[in-house]
Amino acid sequence: MFDLSPSALLVKYLHLFEDKKAPGPVLDLACAECHNGITVAQMGIEVICCDQAAERLDEARRIAGEWGVNITTWEVDLEIPGGSPLPGDKFGVILVFRYLHRPLIPCIKKALRQGGVLFYETFTVSQPRFGRPHNPDFLLQEGELLKWFENWEVIHYFEGIKENPTRAVAQIVCRKPGRYKSNNEEHEGRE
Repeated sequence: MFDLSPSALLVKYLHLFEDKKAPGPVLDLACAECHNGITVAQMGIEVICCDQAAERLDEARRIAGEWGVNITTWEVDLEIPGGSPLPGDKFGVILVFRYLHRPLIPCIKKALRQGGVLFYETFTVSQPRFGRPHNPDFLLQEGELLKWFENWEVIHYFEGIKENPTRAVAQIVCRKPGRYKSNNEEHEGRE
């Protein structure tokens, strides 16, 4: 059985979705069963759940149906060398939890529209003492996540140990600089 609980980080910042004025759809990246995306979809927001595993996306559709929400699923290999699998300037919010593929970071930055929000949480180099993953390719170095988004408006940042279960993570919620228009209103991110 899969853990269907949304990330505590997402739950803490769900208020960012309340006005439904994101400058585009929400992308739940490398989503597995898309429990974070489904949580957002329950607020009536358009969500695209992407993963390379068709069986996980099938499970996401089943779960969304049980919850009475609509999601779009997208089967895609995010780790194809030599190009971006993500369309540019498309998404209003991108969710990334427990996933790291460093070559994808510039693609994520380009895929998020100006004024859009990124939620990112994944493991750090301190994680192996608590369990998987152990491969350094899947573990953030100290300060690495914050450095990638240092010129964005940081709404939340944490790096350290979280409990239940015990794990070493870095988390960021940040807004891409620039402006977007929605409902004839202009919104601004930090420039």
